[in-house]
Amino acid sequence: MLRRYTPADLPALAALNADAEVMRFLGGPMSAEDTRQMLESRILQYYDEHPGLGVWLTSLRATGEVIGFHLLNHIRGESLIQVGYRLAVAHWGKGYATEMSLALLEYGFLRLGLPQIVAITHPDNAGSQQVLRKLGLQQGADRAFAHPSYAGFGPLSFFSRDASSWFDEHGRLPKFASAVLES
Repeated sequence: MLRRYTPADLPALAALNADAEVMRFLGGPMSAEDTRQMLESRILQYYDEHPGLGVWLTSLRATGEVIGFHLLNHIRGESLIQVGYRLAVAHWGKGYATEMSLALLEYGFLRLGLPQIVAITHPDNAGSQQVLRKLGLQQGADRAFAHPSYAGFGPLSFFSRDASSWFDEHGRLPKFASAVLES
C-alpha cells in the first residue's frame, strides 16, 4: 500500500537511506540530516507544490510494515515526470517494485493524464533496469542531468513510456488499483 509521508515517518526513511546496500547506486548512504532535509523539502513540501505527485511510503497491507517508498515526481531540474522506488533489501525480489510502479503508471496516465512517464537508474543497476522493462518502459540513450543532485553519476540509463502505448496495452480502465494510493 502507498500513503503520504508524515514527519513521524522520519526514522523509517532515515533507516532506509542509511543502508549501504539500498543506496549502492544512489550515491551512498545518506546522513540523518540529509534525510530530514529530503523529507521536508523533496517529500512533504513537494505534495503542496505539485498536487497528485510525490513520494509515497510503501507498506505491506497485511502488517503495515514499512518496506520503502515509491515515487511519481519530477526529475530534479526537469519537467519530466519519473516513476521510481527505493525498497529495503529484505523486500527485494518479491515483486513490490513492479506491483506498486504499475499502480503509479496507471495513476499517472489515467488519473493525472500525463502524456509520458520516464525513469532513470544507474547504468550498473541491472535489477532496476529489469523492473523498468517489466513495466513496459523502453530504454533510450543514456542521459546526463544538469541538477547538482546528479552531478556525481554521469550519464544515467533513461527509460520512457508514452500514454498511448500504455492505453494500447492496458486500456483505459483501472487494472492495478488494488495497490491503493492513499492521499
